[in-house]
Amino acid sequence: MRLSDTIEEFIKMMLGQEEQEVELKRNELAEYFNCAPSQINYVLSTRFTPDHGYVTESRRGGGGFIRVIRIQRDEDDFLQYLVSERIGDSLDVKTAQILLRQLAEQGNVTMDEAQVMFAALTPQALSVPIPEALKDSIRAKIFRSMLLRVARRSPA
Repeated sequence: MRLSDTIEEFIKMMLGQEEQEVELKRNELAEYFNCAPSQINYVLSTRFTPDHGYVTESRRGGGGFIRVIRIQRDEDDFLQYLVSERIGDSLDVKTAQILLRQLAEQGNVTMDEAQVMFAALTPQALSVPIPEALKDSIRAKIFRSMLLRVARRSPA
């Protein structure tokens, strides 16, 4: 397992199931993992984003800290946010993967459904000789259509 993965799992473990936020000291965390504080910054900025379901706050200085807050979203609210605000006119494959993982973790779709949805959004699925910007636009339309279908299905 890569160090970034280990740091991510450690922070998620600190959050646990019930905790909505955790305060961390960047330097103490870096010392614990025997890495540079910039490695902690990297993990926070790439894996604890609103798309992943988190917000981070930080304060620098002697008493500085990093606060990681888990965003609580209702399933319908999250789907509505994705369709109406987040996706937009363009969607790259990495962002699609992140959003699908979040949908699966929140229970909006199963992991199998997320994997099938992702398969339709991959570069291989869109391997036609058109500009990347056009592929990202098509990917956004496909993903939005999938999410609208998920939102319309009856609860289990």
